Amino acid sequence: MADESTSSKSQQELADELRRQYNELAELAGSLAHEIKNPLSVIHMNTDLLCEELEETPFPGQRRAIAKVDMIRQQCNRLENLLRDFLRFARMRDLEMTVGSLNDQIQRVLSLYRAQADKTDVRLQTYLDSNLPNIKLHSDSLQAALLNLVKNAMEAMPDGGELLVRTYSTPGGVALEMIDTGCGMDEVTAMRMFEPFYSTKHGGSGLGLPTARKIVEAHGGRIAVQSEVGRGTKFVLEFPTPIRLAV
Repeated sequence: MADESTSSKSQQELADELRRQYNELAELAGSLAHEIKNPLSVIHMNTDLLCEELEETPFPGQRRAIAKVDMIRQQCNRLENLLRDFLRFARMRDLEMTVGSLNDQIQRVLSLYRAQADKTDVRLQTYLDSNLPNIKLHSDSLQAALLNLVKNAMEAMPDGGELLVRTYSTPGGVALEMIDTGCGMDEVTAMRMFEPFYSTKHGGSGLGLPTARKIVEAHGGRIAVQSEVGRGTKFVLEFPTPIRLAV
């Protein structure tokens, strides 16, 4: 028994040490990102001013000069978006949870996309369990994760389609399914889509889905994906129900 206790303690100490190192690394990375963000903002601002000055007075090679400055602006935008996504990813630690409805969260997110869905001929179908138990959640971060998933689904259906969203109870909690009829993904992409910085989108940061997964896991949940090229993609999010709230 003593050996088992010592072994268990050593494993716990190792886990604590790894957690401490991760927190330190995340804090360092976040600080570095902030240090990069400040001078990048200055570069971006002065590039805008330079572009305005170049446009004021015609001169030989003006169009080429403006095009080069515009390219710098585009790259500044890309880097700023990357830093924003990275900071969100690095900061995802313990969240202050409150009791709330998963149905309410997804309804708020879908309401933001209804106009776009109508414009792009995407039909939003919802089957939300009216008796769904509440869960512990952090509203802002959970909505950010759901927004990312809905955004991906919409982008996968540029010529129209259907996004089906349903919630239901599970033996240990609640689940949310999001099924689109979009272009789908191959097996390699589906396996790697939650890896940081992996992206198949031009200019994408590759941090949207990894951040969504971190948010779900911070809620004590898990996320899974099934996809087939040409047929669509299905995400399943599962969250635990607190014992005192279980029905």
